[in-house]
Amino acid sequence: MLRDMNDLDGYAVNARDGTIGKVKDFYFDDEAWAVRYLIVDTGSWLSSRKVLISPMSTGKLDPNGKVLPVSITKEQVKNSPNIDTDKPVSRQHELEYLGYYNYPIYWGGAGMWGGGAYPGMVTGVGFDAASAEYRHARPQDEHAQPVQGQREAHDTHLRSCKEIMKYDIEASDGDIGHVHGLLLDDETWAVRYLIVDTSNWWLGHKALIAPQWIREMRWSDKTVK
Repeated sequence: MLRDMNDLDGYAVNARDGTIGKVKDFYFDDEAWAVRYLIVDTGSWLSSRKVLISPMSTGKLDPNGKVLPVSITKEQVKNSPNIDTDKPVSRQHELEYLGYYNYPIYWGGAGMWGGGAYPGMVTGVGFDAASAEYRHARPQDEHAQPVQGQREAHDTHLRSCKEIMKYDIEASDGDIGHVHGLLLDDETWAVRYLIVDTSNWWLGHKALIAPQWIREMRWSDKTVK
């Protein structure tokens, strides 16, 4: 089912042993247009630390109770790699995270989630792959050179969903409007459409744009073409 990501803001994320916190944002992959992590504010029990939760651990959304169940525990979250969500998340950070939770790497495979089209199809098979790539990505000394063709450990294609709100949308014949929201497939965690507010020229209307139609994301001037 398609869901507006704006509606998921504030959902309670429930672990097997209690509530982890509330959804505050999402990181999506600007190459595959898939949500890779939820950003969750843990509140008072973990000093309002913001943590990443992978869709590989999520269950079925409960829109009535505004709850998202996950298969991990609060203790796991407490001891997980402390990643600063206010800064870009590097590939090396991801490798640490995925290795900690025993999740497979999602890049490099034929599917949206590496070995499959759904995050639930690939869990429990990737610790060796994630940890091996992490070891390979780490520089052995300060003079080490990256392997040709290897994605550097600091490279990232993760973007905040809230960051692109209000980005201008430019068509081939002029401005359309600005990004109002994103429609998410709650099974694959793929971003299916951008919701565009066209009120600057078509008052009171909204339109949908598929990521496949986007030619360029200009992050420097906050524009989608």
